[in-house]
Amino acid sequence: MLLRIDRLEGPLYGRVYRAMRAEILNGRLHPGMRVPATRALASELGVSRNIAILAYEQLLAEGYLTARHGSGTFVASELPEHLTTVAGRAPARHAAASGAALRLTSYASRAMAETRRVSLRWDVRYPQLPYDFRYGRPSFIDFPHEIWSRIVVRRLRRASLRDLDYGPPEGIAELREAIADYLGRARAVACNAEQVMIINGSQQALDLAARVLIEPGDRVILEEPHYRGAWAVASAAGARIATLDVDEQGLDVGALGGRHGAARLLFVTPSHQFPTGATMPLGRRLELLAWSRKTGAFIFEDDYDSEFRYSGRPIEALQALDDQGRVIYASTLSKVMFPALRMGYLALPEPLVEPFRAVKGLLDTGSPMLPQLALLDFIREGHFERHLRRSRARNASRRAAVLEAVARCFGARAEVRGAQGGLHVLLWFRDIANGRGREIRQRAREVGVGVYPVTSFYATPPAHLGLLIGYASLTEKEIAEGIRRLATVLE
Repeated sequence: MLLRIDRLEGPLYGRVYRAMRAEILNGRLHPGMRVPATRALASELGVSRNIAILAYEQLLAEGYLTARHGSGTFVASELPEHLTTVAGRAPARHAAASGAALRLTSYASRAMAETRRVSLRWDVRYPQLPYDFRYGRPSFIDFPHEIWSRIVVRRLRRASLRDLDYGPPEGIAELREAIADYLGRARAVACNAEQVMIINGSQQALDLAARVLIEPGDRVILEEPHYRGAWAVASAAGARIATLDVDEQGLDVGALGGRHGAARLLFVTPSHQFPTGATMPLGRRLELLAWSRKTGAFIFEDDYDSEFRYSGRPIEALQALDDQGRVIYASTLSKVMFPALRMGYLALPEPLVEPFRAVKGLLDTGSPMLPQLALLDFIREGHFERHLRRSRARNASRRAAVLEAVARCFGARAEVRGAQGGLHVLLWFRDIANGRGREIRQRAREVGVGVYPVTSFYATPPAHLGLLIGYASLTEKEIAEGIRRLATVLE
């Protein structure tokens, strides 16, 4: 307990008494709470014990404190009525004054409205379900925890003074070099270490792009359906949002132009469209880049789970085809390692490197150093790509279990989309109206199954029920049982 008596006037014991009374009235010392012994209080305040005793005696006499023999001294459980009235009025007056004086920026107001509208949270707020098909969650049991722990402990033990200091906003150079090398080999991304930026997950990548490129009133194009985090960021920035439909080949690039011609930024997930799972073919990619060159718009490529592809040849990133510096490439480690790491990376066109670096420096002065150093060792020692290969094989097995269970339990009733890659599939039920999504989700929860209607990812809700089925965090047996239970709900 920290009492401030230096700013009060009058006898010393009176100052201690008034400071204690104020703590009780404002609720920081709540009813029934034990207060320090007089000796401890005197030592903390640097006064004699007699001063503390006199203050406590006054508080006891007025009913603020009660003494229990052998137990100590406590704040009174029930204050006298006139004191309760005073204590109740003061915070109310304070709250009213704060509310009257509060002025938020238009950005803060828009951000609050968006997060309320779409409930933009990623933490698990409900009891864990035994068969939870939550999308976007990797397999925690597949991750090599012992290896990662050993690397982190080793880095801690050997940390130099430089390692404990601030790092550059864009991330440590060695890690950026390692990621640039990996991106060139795995995704054909053309960039050097200077163009790579370490970020705190893909959501920060979206926020940085909005802060650097979007002025209120600028037009921004999103896929329909789309990732809600991109919509929220664009809306908070004051953008005028337009949506462009997605079909079996991803974004309908042919519909660009006309009212979309003056767009400032376009968000796209070409390798595994979220949430439908469609893959954009080469022709559309080239057409999209031609539109970008013609209009001067930037393209934000969210390559969130491209490491996992199970059929067909690997798809190169859209950025690999960009020869004009119009594509901002973003990816995250939340899907291939674990979300709590809060790390991802950008590959930026050269003209945007300095603006992004400046804005990130203002936001957080740079991502945490220790995780960066541990990740550097994890990559250099070959653990990262070994983990990717094992995870890809395990997730391919889980994906096969989903397809088998869906075929067995639903047959032609369910249309499966997006099974070529990623960590989820989308099931369409053409015989069930979209409006039943909330009811079905609740009924599924009652039998221990977590499913996620696709409605919230649409600006204009679809006519039929679509369910996102994430499978990376479940075993094959759990997948089979979860789909079986879902089938009983849908019957």
